[in-house]
Amino acid sequence: MYTKEYLTDQLIKMGIEPTDTVAIHTSMKAIGDVDGGADTLLDVFIEYLIDGLFIVPTHTWENVNKESPLFDVNKTKPCIGIVPTIAAFHPRGIRSLNPTHSVAAFGRRAKSYIARDLEFETPTHPQGCWGKLYDENAKILLIGVGQDRNTFLHAVDEIIDMPERLTDELIPYQVRLYDGRIVERPMRRHYNPHTNDVSQFFTKFDDAFAYHNAVEIGEFGNAKVQICNARICAKVFKNIMNKSDKDLCVDDLPIPDEFYK
Repeated sequence: MYTKEYLTDQLIKMGIEPTDTVAIHTSMKAIGDVDGGADTLLDVFIEYLIDGLFIVPTHTWENVNKESPLFDVNKTKPCIGIVPTIAAFHPRGIRSLNPTHSVAAFGRRAKSYIARDLEFETPTHPQGCWGKLYDENAKILLIGVGQDRNTFLHAVDEIIDMPERLTDELIPYQVRLYDGRIVERPMRRHYNPHTNDVSQFFTKFDDAFAYHNAVEIGEFGNAKVQICNARICAKVFKNIMNKSDKDLCVDDLPIPDEFYK
């Protein structure tokens, strides 16, 4: 069984600094038995990164939609697992106000980091919590999961203005704020006319990320960890897309080697 001390030591061995900005996507099953479960996992990151910034996705895209358009920052549960669910309502964090792609932020700069997330009409806006991972030169840890779970790559889509990634239609979402007031926040959703899930093809970039040292490999519990450098990943993604005359994320064809070498 993995203890807090053991997991903290693994975090240090991965080269994570206490002042870093770190976002995580996790599989508790891949990590294995942790003394204290998901609460301990969060404590490891929160306490180690107290002088940095720790970001946990608390997405609600599945349960906040046209039919159920209200996002309550204090009550709406994430749709992506136990770690996000605990993080969303953790007393040491603050949750952003994005109706479908909120985050829980921890650390001394958490409040200022999430401050503008209600302003934007796209899920992963370049100036929102996901897009700003680029500005922060963040490390994104994929703990027991692959690039198909890397929400930051959706933000890269928005940064480089990839076509056919968002609906034209604005969904009339409402957001219940921390103090209970409700405000209107119309927003577009992720969409592509050729596939139900663009992100399933993000794993095609694995070799290119490795070639350019955009990703390093570590361990956390039993899980393999991809330690992704946000800026390098974005640069590689952009360069590959610029070399192609088609959208590489809507088919099963591999990325030609010459596109990334």
